[in-house]
Amino acid sequence: LAAVRDGDWISLDCDAGQLQLEIDDAELATRLAAEDPGAASRRIASDGGYRQLYIEHVLQADEGCDFDFLVGCRGAEVPRHSH
Repeated sequence: LAAVRDGDWISLDCDAGQLQLEIDDAELATRLAAEDPGAASRRIASDGGYRQLYIEHVLQADEGCDFDFLVGCRGAEVPRHSH
């Protein structure tokens, strides 16, 4: 996720279970090389609120991008993926 920039195209293939950032390998390498190693930990540091709730409870894309505590409670069974 550190390599994703505003305006990037991302493709989702649900059948294949793939989420793909549509940039070439050279651009990906350039972006990752420029990334500050401590930036990710600073971005996720939080003192609570909605941001912390999001960090702790939102499921990944292949699991529906919903809060984990809402799975299956909206009138339809939502299966959890087991990897």
